[in-house]
Amino acid sequence: MSATRFWVAGQRRSAAEAFEVRSPFDGRLVGTVARPDDVDVEDALVAAVRAAPVCAALPAHVRAGALSSVSRAIARRGDEIASLITSESGKPLTWARAEVARASSTFRWGAEEARRFAGDLDRLDTDPTGEGRIALTRRFPIGPVLGITPFNFPLNLVAHKVAPAIAAGAPILVKPAPRTPLSALLLGELLADTDLPEGAWSVLPVADDRMPALVADPRLPVVSFTGSGQVGWAIRDAVPRKHVVLELGGNAAVLIAADYSSPVDLRHAARRIALFSNYQAGQSCVAVQRVFVDRSLFGRARKEIVTAVLELRGGDPADPATDVGPLIDTAAAERVAAWVAEAVARGATVLCGGTRQGTAFAPTVLTGVPRDAAVVREEVFGPVLVLEPVDGLDDGLARVNDSSYGLQAGVFTHDLATAFRAHRTLAVGGVIIGDVPSYRADQMPYGGVKGSGLGREGVSSAMADLTVERVMVLAGVEL
Repeated sequence: MSATRFWVAGQRRSAAEAFEVRSPFDGRLVGTVARPDDVDVEDALVAAVRAAPVCAALPAHVRAGALSSVSRAIARRGDEIASLITSESGKPLTWARAEVARASSTFRWGAEEARRFAGDLDRLDTDPTGEGRIALTRRFPIGPVLGITPFNFPLNLVAHKVAPAIAAGAPILVKPAPRTPLSALLLGELLADTDLPEGAWSVLPVADDRMPALVADPRLPVVSFTGSGQVGWAIRDAVPRKHVVLELGGNAAVLIAADYSSPVDLRHAARRIALFSNYQAGQSCVAVQRVFVDRSLFGRARKEIVTAVLELRGGDPADPATDVGPLIDTAAAERVAAWVAEAVARGATVLCGGTRQGTAFAPTVLTGVPRDAAVVREEVFGPVLVLEPVDGLDDGLARVNDSSYGLQAGVFTHDLATAFRAHRTLAVGGVIIGDVPSYRADQMPYGGVKGSGLGREGVSSAMADLTVERVMVLAGVEL
């Protein structure tokens, strides 16, 4: 199998060094990827710096046209790309297809936002000293962007780095996760078919140990990172004078309020909770991890949730009927197993699951877990949920907030006052009413507070994060 080449300034390149990508499900060889050397990285950096003023000056229709082209190409090659995502990440095919559709939408939104990226006009004659003056405020790129992406969404989280950068006129160097670089490299094929200038983008599957030098390079004034908190905050500490965007982890919570009490309500909530605790084997920063249920509903909700979890089907991720695939590697599965064992040793009860076989971990529901156990305090990033009763709305909201993370939360309620109170009270980046916290529309602002990061994704929000305001005042204007 010949090595998949990487992309430097929009051109394919190969290298003497290569690494293997293997399926998390059965260990088979999925591909071999050429690894860029120092010369390749330097060439990409030089090209990005050279391209920066060219990209910033690109007409909106050129940016939008390139993004629309990529969006259509992703949709056209959807089956092929979904199969690749499943092979390299172990994501069930159903979810891989959903990721492909979302990535296509992300680039489409990028095209639309590129056309809307106009600025604001303010009249200044609101005071006598401003008579005859008007201000035009536009946003301009800070400079070339380093985009670092994780393994769990190997296409769409790359899209969330690339599309806003192109739409805003910023060159970007993408560093995909070492376990899942193939989807990002295939995206390079689609970008290469556009009219973007040389240096507008590169895809560099460099080793993680070479990242500190790239992060520190002054020619990359913006670092946009999605991944673990430990790495993300280390980046922030290493380059305090750079503009750093961090999309980090979470231990997403759901609250089922007392009014969400009918059999239909509880069955709906249980199925959504079960599915989105275990989709992608729980390897999502907004996977359902903590579930709090009003005590008056707890017994019924517990039964419905366990039943719904047991209905999920594990197995070969290439099988469209598979709901839950493997974790990314054996070490990840062993860590999840150790955290569950720790909770059980401290008094937790396993309602279902709790077993590991290779990289697969059975969908698991725990109750009676101490509040300081790892499966409560940390991000499990595996198919495990903790289910606990709460005594009313005050207690429920407090339990949701009792976390060092704050990405998204879900509240099942029909009561408008409860919805608005949750929105005001919960220290998270997003509150989803009537559904799980795993919901994300790719155009909406997405990000967290506390340990969950800094800044926002969602194409328009990310464009703002990659740019700075610049004001032009016109004097002598008759208004």
